[in-house]
Amino acid sequence: MRLSRYFMPILKENPKEAEIVSHRLMLRTGMIRQQSQGIYSWLPLGKRVLDKVNAIIREEQNRAGAIELSMPTLQSAELWQESGRYEDYGKEMLRIRDRQDRPMLYGPTNEEMITDIFRSSVKSYKSLPLNLYHIQLKFRDEIRPRFGTMRSREFLMKDAYSFDLTQSDAIHSYNKMFVAYLRTFDRLGLRAIPMRADTGPIGGNHSHEFIILADTGESEVYCHKSFVDFDIPAADTDFDSVDGLQSVFDKWTSVYAATSEMHDEAAFDAIGENDRLSARGIEVGHIFYFGTKYSEPMGAKVQGPDGKEHLVHMGSYGIGPTRLVPAIIEASHDENGIIWPASVAPFDAVVINMKPGDEACDTTCDRLYVALQNAGKDVLYDDTDDRAGTKFATADLIGVPVQVIAGPRAVAAGEVELKDRKTGARETLTIEAAINKLTA
Repeated sequence: MRLSRYFMPILKENPKEAEIVSHRLMLRTGMIRQQSQGIYSWLPLGKRVLDKVNAIIREEQNRAGAIELSMPTLQSAELWQESGRYEDYGKEMLRIRDRQDRPMLYGPTNEEMITDIFRSSVKSYKSLPLNLYHIQLKFRDEIRPRFGTMRSREFLMKDAYSFDLTQSDAIHSYNKMFVAYLRTFDRLGLRAIPMRADTGPIGGNHSHEFIILADTGESEVYCHKSFVDFDIPAADTDFDSVDGLQSVFDKWTSVYAATSEMHDEAAFDAIGENDRLSARGIEVGHIFYFGTKYSEPMGAKVQGPDGKEHLVHMGSYGIGPTRLVPAIIEASHDENGIIWPASVAPFDAVVINMKPGDEACDTTCDRLYVALQNAGKDVLYDDTDDRAGTKFATADLIGVPVQVIAGPRAVAAGEVELKDRKTGARETLTIEAAINKLTA
């Protein structure tokens, strides 16, 4: 993509309305634009990052055996009345009526709808276990939306829903998602700590929030410092192994970790002073096991191996991609801008032409641009006539992992300079060597 033809409305000044680093940088880089309170458009640069986050989420959900579908954003109030949650959910739910005066709602979550899909389609235990997920816009009318897309009213959510014959089967499904979440956040460049959490309006009695530590976190969290040394489950993890997944769960829940709602001061104080950690945290995922909370009032049953009907045991599992993007920025930035992990960077490299119009610079940059594209790399080509300082500031601000700098003097010697955005390290290579390194 040539920068001269790309839509990336950079702001030179820090927006006054931005309270935290991620909100400020997402506005400055032109990733998002606010349309109304708590509602944002995702502009091209932000959409590229969001798509890469979603791709990793999908890969790990699929690896764990979940199956993707798509459900509508608008839901019938009847389903929520059937489960008993319609009146209980509160003012966060946007309630509307259609032209036939039927009560509808803009879904804040999908437990009722997925239960309705299940009960109309699955009749036998032989179809279990089953885990269905989608990535969908949702709406919760937050009383105080803030921090950009970190806490917005309209947001993107990956929500998965598991169905099992027994509680023990359901716990295995829960553990699958537990492991999938550890892998997902690690691939996004985050160290997420699973913490015992309140189930809130979702319900249930078994729940963990996945928290990353950040000064701008919304709540206080408490944990043992050893989490930083725990190994992330490997890509070849056997998700059918009950004992294997349980051992991972047991390891990651073997030391103290809790959100403020579930905090046990005495248990925390029992940890050695050097091993205690209290900090602010950002929730990036939340998983629940809630048994028959929805299947019982909505009649979601299957015929078991004994020939009798059994209520299915359910769980739900959420990740907010539009919340994850600012969380990644909060965890990875410096005074010059964003430092994207390579896995979700909007571009793999930016080629900076220091003198557009110079035949040698143009030829070299075109060669680099085409070679990287042919190797399957996402490349941004800064072919603008901006001054060198502006070009470097823009490249640092948007956080592309590698900058390839082509100036007249270096090009005349058959060389370019590579800069690592994260470390600031620079090296001068021949053009051929630079291409080989970047396409390896």
